[in-house]
Amino acid sequence: MFSSLVAALGLMLVLEGILPFVAPAAWRQMFRRAADMPDKVVRLIALGSMLLGLLIISGTKL
Repeated sequence: MFSSLVAALGLMLVLEGILPFVAPAAWRQMFRRAADMPDKVVRLIALGSMLLGLLIISGTKL
C-alpha cells in the first residue's frame, strides 16, 4: 500500500512538472490568471478536481 502511494506521488510530481518544463511562459500566465480568480471559483475548481480524482481512484479498484 505504501509503495503505491509513493508511486502515485511520484507520478503526480512528474505530471505537474511537464507544463513548466515545456512552456514556462504559459505556466506563469496560467498562475497569474488563477491568482486573479475569486476564492469561490478556486474552491469550485478544487472540489471538481478532488471529485474527479476520487472517481478515478474508485474506478481503478473495480
